Amino acid sequence: MGRATDDIEDLLRRHAPQVLGALVRRYGHFDPAEDSVQEALIAAAEQWPRDGIPDNPRGWLIRVASRRLTDRLRSDEARRRREETAAALTPADAFVAPPPGEGPGTSSLGRAPSEDDTLTLLFLCCHPALSPAAQIALTLRAVGGLTTAEIARAHLVPEATMAQRISRAKRAVRGTQFQHPDARDRDQRLAAVLQVLYLIFNEGYTATAGPDLHRTDLAREAIRLTRAVRRLLPHEGRVTGLLALMLLTEARTPARTGTDGELIPLDEQDRARWDRTAIAEGIALAEEALAQGPAGDYQLQAAIAALHDEAGRAEDTDWPQILALYDVLVRRTPDPAAALGRAVAVAMVHGPRAGLAEVDALAGAGPAGRAEQWHYRLDAVRGHLLERAGDPDAARTAYRAAADATLSEPEARYLRRRADRLNGSDA
Repeated sequence: MGRATDDIEDLLRRHAPQVLGALVRRYGHFDPAEDSVQEALIAAAEQWPRDGIPDNPRGWLIRVASRRLTDRLRSDEARRRREETAAALTPADAFVAPPPGEGPGTSSLGRAPSEDDTLTLLFLCCHPALSPAAQIALTLRAVGGLTTAEIARAHLVPEATMAQRISRAKRAVRGTQFQHPDARDRDQRLAAVLQVLYLIFNEGYTATAGPDLHRTDLAREAIRLTRAVRRLLPHEGRVTGLLALMLLTEARTPARTGTDGELIPLDEQDRARWDRTAIAEGIALAEEALAQGPAGDYQLQAAIAALHDEAGRAEDTDWPQILALYDVLVRRTPDPAAALGRAVAVAMVHGPRAGLAEVDALAGAGPAGRAEQWHYRLDAVRGHLLERAGDPDAARTAYRAAADATLSEPEARYLRRRADRLNGSDA
């Protein structure tokens, strides 16, 4: 029963943005459409385990969600005329899945929602009328499937604050035409979409809170959506680079945790357990991305990830080349995570004391509003470098500070074990 429930949850997560895209494309009401989709998902979660998954689950969800949305529109007197007009113009079978042989590219009004609907929904969520924070929050909610509480934890803000942010974002895009952006603002909108997809992936690869280190559903969803964007934009280096980065990072997942779910750091992982198929694809994509134009942030990060994945042993890692890539990256982006990654590379090339000097220089330059998350990462790296430098007391203090600050239970356990290992009796 548990396996069947997991399969249904995966199915619902995969179809949810396509169902929402179909309703928004047809009716143009984002906020009530999302509410209607959520009701359809709840109905499916209740009925499908009992009655079985329907032959056309996406069509089932669209029909149920469209009925709920129609009821909502009819209940609002001010919208009654618009709904009646839409109903009069829409064929009776508009929300029925197409017959066999009729794929998502058909021009029929009755077509099933295509992958392109999901992409259009991504662009809608990243509308320029929204602030970057609102774009990320709305996409995580509508396309990524995170709950409001999860999004709030990821941004280190109260849940009520995030709920208000998402509600305001929905109101801001109300009435927006459901279509791809024009050429004038395409680059800016695409940059926002890619940023959101990367955030979804990061939340999946290392969950910011909770008992699990890895949320496979989110990481795979981010990869799936990025593949969809790349199919639409196959010659866009940023998209290719991001997909390469995700694949090269996700390939290490099988070796990141032990039998009890404990975190295993990169330099201690059993590299034989890495997904070599994903690594081969990621390396090929990274090389392709670098050939598609000037190296941007995602292309550079993918190149760094490829150097890690190509090393058969931790000691074989080409750290001088990684440091050279980080030098270019930090000149391009203000991202503090890139600067912290460079500090680690400095330590690996020039020694732990040199790395500690870099970490100390970053201590007062953390991002505003995310002090706790920033200092957790700083303290974790500081502890590792102090341990390598032969200062166990200071390393233990840094590890414990990092453990107290992180909201991830596996990371906290790992950091406390590192600290405990440095006790005088264990030294």
